Amino acid sequence: MQRIIKNGQVIDETWHLLAKDATLDGVPNCDDIIVPLALWRDHAHALKARDGGLGVWLDSDEEIEEIADQLEYFQVIALNFPAFTDGRHSSTAYLLRQRYGYKGEVRAIGDVLRDQLFALKRCGFDAFALRADKDPYDAIKAFEDYSEVYQASSDQPLPLFRRRTA
Repeated sequence: MQRIIKNGQVIDETWHLLAKDATLDGVPNCDDIIVPLALWRDHAHALKARDGGLGVWLDSDEEIEEIADQLEYFQVIALNFPAFTDGRHSSTAYLLRQRYGYKGEVRAIGDVLRDQLFALKRCGFDAFALRADKDPYDAIKAFEDYSEVYQASSDQPLPLFRRRTA
């Protein structure tokens, strides 16, 4: 079983991430699933009627604006990083938290490495499914790499100079 980092702890994964080419055939009604955006587009009505938890995942070339008015249906929004160097979804997580006020889980999936975790958390991610060959117990130490941050972000809305004068 895969382990993920969620809210600063390593936990067992309970959600089923469906592949990009998945269909609804054979998917149990009560399982918690994270579906690709294309499957949501084609079967939103059937997915909303399920008993299990529902999440959606977006590839790096898919925009959150496409489902911004449907966020209440998703307990998890997973954002795929196809390569370590592709950081487009950092902005997506920030938009989810700041512009759209999304309170559910925002999960980083794909080529996610320890070096990204501290910055991704600042953008609004609260869960991380690391690359399969990486140890989540080692990666969780990334949150201790810095004791203070200067810039404002999703996890700290005030910059350091404002916090110091308050």
